[in-house]
Amino acid sequence: MTAPPSALRAGHAWIPFAECRLTPGARSRVLTTMASGELGPGPQAEAFEAALREQTGKRHAILTSSGSAALELALRVLDLPPASTVLLPTFSFVSAAHTVVRCGLRPVLVDADERTLTVGPEEVADAARRERPAAMIVDHTAGFPAATQTLADAANLPLSRIVEKGAQVIGIRPGPAPVAAVGAMNCHSFHSASILPIGSGGAITTADPELADRLRIMRQQGMSVDAWRRSQRGASWRYDITELGMGAGCTDLQAAIGLGQLTHVPVWQARRAELAARYHRNLSTIAAITPPSWPTSGTHSWNFYIVKVQPTFGMSRDVLATRLTERAVGTSVQHTPVHHFTYFHWLLGDDVGRLPVADRLADQVLSLPLHPHLSDDDVDYVCTQLAEFAQGCAAQ
Repeated sequence: MTAPPSALRAGHAWIPFAECRLTPGARSRVLTTMASGELGPGPQAEAFEAALREQTGKRHAILTSSGSAALELALRVLDLPPASTVLLPTFSFVSAAHTVVRCGLRPVLVDADERTLTVGPEEVADAARRERPAAMIVDHTAGFPAATQTLADAANLPLSRIVEKGAQVIGIRPGPAPVAAVGAMNCHSFHSASILPIGSGGAITTADPELADRLRIMRQQGMSVDAWRRSQRGASWRYDITELGMGAGCTDLQAAIGLGQLTHVPVWQARRAELAARYHRNLSTIAAITPPSWPTSGTHSWNFYIVKVQPTFGMSRDVLATRLTERAVGTSVQHTPVHHFTYFHWLLGDDVGRLPVADRLADQVLSLPLHPHLSDDDVDYVCTQLAEFAQGCAAQ
């Protein structure tokens, strides 16, 4: 990511909030794919799906053009009646709420859990008492392993009505089993800041063969046979439309990048955990900065490192973000609560209910740089700047 002019003047190398680097294997696969003329979806996409099945432990992996497309297909394949209620966290990227509305369903926002930034069973049970849900979207926020089974029980829903969402769940574990083996469907996103960075693309993993078959058809405009298979020697051009579909296939170029990146995920995740631990140690002396919670069971993927800037810091979150940028440190905010956006405020109005934790977090959360290419010195520099700002505020 390009440094802003103020950071260039700060005299320190720019530390990006996130950084996507293509491995040599990914670059090589892309060149080979371009030379083949099979731009997709095709053989690379099939190979990537096979690799994802092995990585996640699921019997089926269905590639999509984006994480949002994966989520939309997953909701549509549930065949929920129009205007059915879907529970989802308000402290989450807006794509989930958009998808619920596009599918003709009614979003019911659930407040955040103060410690984990996901949703807790109490918050889910409270929302379920007010609105009988037909389904629920569980988000492993920032890579924290949400207790999907516990949340499903709190909502009084079977796992067959649970869709898991995240850019950060490849390989993370809430307990003895991978996250991707818990709910009926897990929707992955491969954007540039995700655990598996491709640039764009997504996937649905599931153990249900019937759902998998329908999802493959739905992602290709409802066609019973996809274009690549119809183009093979001896194949027929004929196909039927058996589902309401959409154009949501993943290209072979995307898949080629994914194949080249996927083998590096375990090493990248280990490095993320090391960096998160270093942040924790360094920030322990800054009382007004609350680091993210380390899970008591399971494994955090550390897709993002989200701190809370407490009012006692003496500087607002937004001012702090600006000051860090001036010192060559890139930051971001994950997430703005969905009900704070103009469109959803208009859509939901008073139906949104009370969401006090998310309202408070909205002005506190700040994501610090975290990616596998970050150095120990980078983390130390970020923490030094935070300590200096805190000391300066205390001295005033």
